[in-house]
Amino acid sequence: MALQATVETRQLPTSQALSRIGRAVRSNRKATVGTVLLAIFIVVALFPGVIAHDSPTLDVYKPHLGLSLAHLLGTTAYGQDMFAQLVWGTQNVMIIAFTAGLATTAIAVLVGVAAAYLGGLWDASLGVLTDVLLVIPLFPLLIVIAGYAQGGSTLVLIVVITATSWSYTARQLRAQALTLRGRDFLEAARARGERKLYIIVVEVIPTMTSLIVASFLTNALYAVLFASSLQFIGLGDPNTVSWGTMLYWAQNNAALQTGQAMWALAPGACIAALGAAFALLNYAFDEIGNPALRPVRSRQIKSRQIKSRQIKGSKRRA
Repeated sequence: MALQATVETRQLPTSQALSRIGRAVRSNRKATVGTVLLAIFIVVALFPGVIAHDSPTLDVYKPHLGLSLAHLLGTTAYGQDMFAQLVWGTQNVMIIAFTAGLATTAIAVLVGVAAAYLGGLWDASLGVLTDVLLVIPLFPLLIVIAGYAQGGSTLVLIVVITATSWSYTARQLRAQALTLRGRDFLEAARARGERKLYIIVVEVIPTMTSLIVASFLTNALYAVLFASSLQFIGLGDPNTVSWGTMLYWAQNNAALQTGQAMWALAPGACIAALGAAFALLNYAFDEIGNPALRPVRSRQIKSRQIKSRQIKGSKRRA
C-alpha cells in the first residue's frame, strides 16, 4: 500500500506538469510577450508564400530600389526583393532553432541525468567528456569545425552546433538530477524491480520538465545566434536564404554605405526580436520554477491576500 501511494502521488504531478506550465505562462507577462513573439515567427516560417508573394532568389527587379508598396523593404544590389528574403529566411532560422535546440537538449538530458543516476564510472566518464567541452571556447571551436565544412548546408550547421553546445546544459541537469537520486518515488521504482533506463526516462526526467523547457529555450536561442554568426562571416552556404546570409551579402555590398540600410537592419532586428522571445520565455520559466525570482510586486500582492484571508478567518471564528 505504501509503494502504491508513493507511485500515485508521483504520477499525479507528472501528468499535470504541462497544464501547470501552461497556466504559469498565461499568468506571467514575460512569458506572454515571449509566446506572442515566438508564435508570430512560427506562423511566418510555416506560411512564407502567403506573406511574401515574390521569390527570394528571383533577380528580375531593378537593383537598389527604395521602400514602396511593391517592395516593402526595397530591393538588393542584385535586384532581389528584400522582404521576400526576410520572410523566407525565417523558415531556415526556425528550422535551425528548433532542430538544434531539441537535439542539444536531448543529448544534454541523456548525458546529465544518466551520469547523475548511474554514478560511479559512468558519472566519471561522462563528467570528463562534459568538462572537456566546457573548457574549450565554443565559438572558436564552431568556426574551426565549420571552416573544414566549407559552404556548410543547414544540416551541417545543425550538426556542428548540436555536437558542441550540449555540455553546459548537461552539467545543469546533472546537478538537478543528483538532488532527486534518493527520493522516495525512485526507491519505490527500484523496489518494484524497474530497469535503470526505465527509471531515468519515466521517473526522473518528467520531474525536471520546467528546467528542461528552460534549457531548450536557451539552446534554441544560442543556435540562432551561432548559426547567424557563422553565416554572416561566410562559413555557411551563401546561397541559402536566411537572415545570416542576408547580413553576409549586405556586408559584401556595403549596404550601410550605399543607402541600403534595410538590407542589414531588417535581418538584424529579426534576430534580436527572436532572441528576445526566447530570452523572455527563459526568464519567465526561471521565475515560475524559482519563487524567489518572481517580481517583488506579485509577492507583495500574494502576501496581502494571504493576510486578508487570515484576518477574515479570525473574525469569523471570533
